[in-house]
Amino acid sequence: MKKSALYLLLFIGVQLHLFAQPIAIPIKGTWITNVASDALKSKKNIKETIRLCKKRGINNVYVVVWNNGETMYPSKVAESYIGVKQSKVYGSMDPLKEIIECGHKAGIKVHAWFEFGFAYNYGDSTCNWQKKYPEWVGRDVKGNHLQKNKFFWWNSLHPEVQHFMSKLVLEVVTNYNIDGIQGDDRLPAMPGEGGYDELTKKMYAAEHMGNMPPSNSKDSAWTQWRADKLSAYIKTLYQSVKKVKPTCVVSWAPSIYPWSKEQYLQDWPAWLNGGYADFVFPQLYRYDIKAYQKIIDELNGQVTEEQKARIVPGILTALGDGYLVKKELLQQMIDYNKKNGYQGVCTFYFESLRKINFKF
Repeated sequence: MKKSALYLLLFIGVQLHLFAQPIAIPIKGTWITNVASDALKSKKNIKETIRLCKKRGINNVYVVVWNNGETMYPSKVAESYIGVKQSKVYGSMDPLKEIIECGHKAGIKVHAWFEFGFAYNYGDSTCNWQKKYPEWVGRDVKGNHLQKNKFFWWNSLHPEVQHFMSKLVLEVVTNYNIDGIQGDDRLPAMPGEGGYDELTKKMYAAEHMGNMPPSNSKDSAWTQWRADKLSAYIKTLYQSVKKVKPTCVVSWAPSIYPWSKEQYLQDWPAWLNGGYADFVFPQLYRYDIKAYQKIIDELNGQVTEEQKARIVPGILTALGDGYLVKKELLQQMIDYNKKNGYQGVCTFYFESLRKINFKF
């Protein structure tokens, strides 16, 4: 065969190979809550929710399934622990099943968002979980119930707590045609003030020649030790999810770094480097463009160029207290993302799509 013909065949082969490669479509997402929103309360509302997401250019939705110690879907796991199968708000309806079916018909991927993570209740410690599993309760250095910003927390390093959360996640992955699962600033997480329960102190002492943890909760080595324990947990959880369903996307939506590690023991750059995060959605919640640009500039120094494809900036677009982002600011933030190599975006939260005529 002549060299010219051989080169032609090689050229054609390369082109066909390139043509066959899947084109990565940037994530255009939004979080769908059960607070300050009726999006999930009826089949009619769910259909309208998906219709509006499609109209606004959203291709991935992150739907709350675990909030304030209850599941939004009928859960045999939760029922076996506290006798409550599902939040009573939904009656006999399964909003997760409904939104998956509706979303897939519209070409939208649906992810189960375990919003509360290791925070078992909001505003009141005297709930079913605290009464039935007092040994799970997190403790601060004074021995008080671990509480931060009105959230009450379990000891996130307790093996039984981790086992429960894994069972909850795998229940969804096994029983639903879900596209992905997601934790956030409470999964995997624990307030930096925690870790002073008896079990964790014994764990620490066993690895530190019998010494107790530092009384200073901000001690860097103590912070890193606890963060590493949480990182080890989600590595195992990630692998468990992939074993059940290899195509299930596993993502996390932590706070900004290094604040995330200092305040909530979330060392998420380690999750990326360790290979147990398909995507990370850092919550870059800022109210003006200069503050947002500053946090993006800092993010650039925390991830590699290759990792940017797995970073989806989270943008604050609305709050239940009446805050609504201006359309111009939203566009500026998205433009700055793209300028810095971040093609995706996820908004908190869905209700803003009703009020802002914006195409993602």
